[in-house]
Amino acid sequence: MAMSSFATTWGSTPSERALSFPCDGLLPDAQFDLYRAVTVEAPPRVVFRWLCQLRVAPYSYDLLDNLGRRSPRELTHGLDELAVGQPFMTIFTLAEFESNKHVTLRIASGLPRTVFGDVAVSYVVLPEGDARSRLVVKLRVPLPGERLPARLGRTVVAWGDLLMMRKQLLTLKGLAEKGARTTSKSAAE
Repeated sequence: MAMSSFATTWGSTPSERALSFPCDGLLPDAQFDLYRAVTVEAPPRVVFRWLCQLRVAPYSYDLLDNLGRRSPRELTHGLDELAVGQPFMTIFTLAEFESNKHVTLRIASGLPRTVFGDVAVSYVVLPEGDARSRLVVKLRVPLPGERLPARLGRTVVAWGDLLMMRKQLLTLKGLAEKGARTTSKSAAE
C-alpha cells in the first residue's frame, strides 16, 4: 500500500520519486519508501563532499544521534576517499557510490536490524546548472509486520525519520552552501 504525505515525501517532487535509485536493488522487496530532498546552492562536487562527511557523523541532532558530540563543521581530509564496506554514521556501511553523484548505505551487518529491520538509503546529488544541486534521498524500509501494525509502523517511521533527516539535510545544505560561497569568494579575489 503506497502512502504519500508530507512525512513520506518531504521536499521531493513527483519526478524525483519516479527516478530509479541505487538502493532499489539492495532491498527490492521493501514495503515502504521514504523520500526527502532539498535544493542546495552549491555545485554537485561540493554537496557530494559533504555527503562523505557522513562517514564520521550524522549531522542531525548531535545530542540524540552522535552522543552529544558536534558533527564537524569543516571538511575532514580524506573522507572523500570512499571504498565499499566503509562505516557511515556508525550503523551503516557504504554499499555503493559514484563520485559526485551518490552514496548508498545499508544497515551494517552484525548490528541488530533495529525495529525497522534491514534498511537501505541512497543520497543522490542531481545537478541544476553549474552552481546548484538537488540532494534527493530515498530510504527503503521492509517494516516487518510482526513488530508493529503496518499502518502505525509506517506512520511512526515516516515522522521519526522526517524529524531526523530534515535536520540532517538542512545542516548539510547550510555547510555546502557556506563552502561554495567561500570557494567562489576565494576564486574571485
